[in-house]
Amino acid sequence: MRKMAIFMLSVLLVLQSCNKSKGTDTGASAPTNLQVTAVVNPDSSGNVLFTATATNASTFEYNFGNGSVQVVPSGISTYKYLSSGSYNVTVTAKSSTGQTVSKTIPIEITLPLKLVWSDEFDKDGAPDASKWGYDIGGNGWGNAELEYYTDRRENSVVENGLLKIKAKKEGYMGSGYTSARLLTKDKLDFTFGKVEVRAKLPSGVGTWPAIWMLGSNINTVPWPGCGEMDIMEHLGRDLNKIYGTFHYPGRFGGNADGKSILISNATTEFHVYKIDWRPNEIKIYADEQLVHSIVNSSSVPFNHTFFIILNLAIGGNFAGSVDPALSNATMEVDYVRLYK
Repeated sequence: MRKMAIFMLSVLLVLQSCNKSKGTDTGASAPTNLQVTAVVNPDSSGNVLFTATATNASTFEYNFGNGSVQVVPSGISTYKYLSSGSYNVTVTAKSSTGQTVSKTIPIEITLPLKLVWSDEFDKDGAPDASKWGYDIGGNGWGNAELEYYTDRRENSVVENGLLKIKAKKEGYMGSGYTSARLLTKDKLDFTFGKVEVRAKLPSGVGTWPAIWMLGSNINTVPWPGCGEMDIMEHLGRDLNKIYGTFHYPGRFGGNADGKSILISNATTEFHVYKIDWRPNEIKIYADEQLVHSIVNSSSVPFNHTFFIILNLAIGGNFAGSVDPALSNATMEVDYVRLYK
């Protein structure tokens, strides 16, 4: 009986030793040979079929590159992207013992854009009050500008299918010039999309027309924390030079994140100024020429709602001195369109 007890104890110790050895032999159970494929549906729906395989994998975690994460045991997943863009998809294979191996692949998503908002300026008279409001005042607007912005028809009017923003040399409310600054704030506030504006710019030294966007939270998050995206700026002292610029904390004012290109006939012909605003990238164009682009991420304030601004400034820190002979100037806008 004593010999039997000793034998059973020996067997038990051997089994425990084997179990411990098996539990610590992690190398044998690590996932290997991870393979990932992605098939983008050609119907432009945004659907992508992902397939991942690996030896010794019990689950697969997909990070789709846009903040969405999904865990699937089979490794097969169909995911629908809602925005066009370039995405880096990371797949992590995990073994039953918790060991992992990862692989990242790039994919490109192109979705058809739909016109969701526009103003074609096809009704003469005042700009459409359901689409446009006004900034009014003559306080220099942070740039030492010389104009007083009004909502008078003398400074903004729709005529013959065009919005005309008119700057005039006249004494008004203590300022030497008047003009207009129209905005969609509280009427059109949106996140992501493509904005196109077809416009003909004014000439004259001291003119400073702009097509731009501001963060809708500007009343609670002061500039530049709210973010600013300048789709087009032009200076009358430097004809045909088109600026595309981003302002945000650390990059604003004279240190703004921007570039410029030269085009032809900016003040005598209409051109299309465009911003393509996506969750991972923002690009600014003059016609189809890229002016500037930046990577969009959580480190910059370009992932919340913005509104559109059209204005014509006179003088100021950027535009410089005004030609004394300048009596009037007009920016003409054929249309403003938002695609999403």
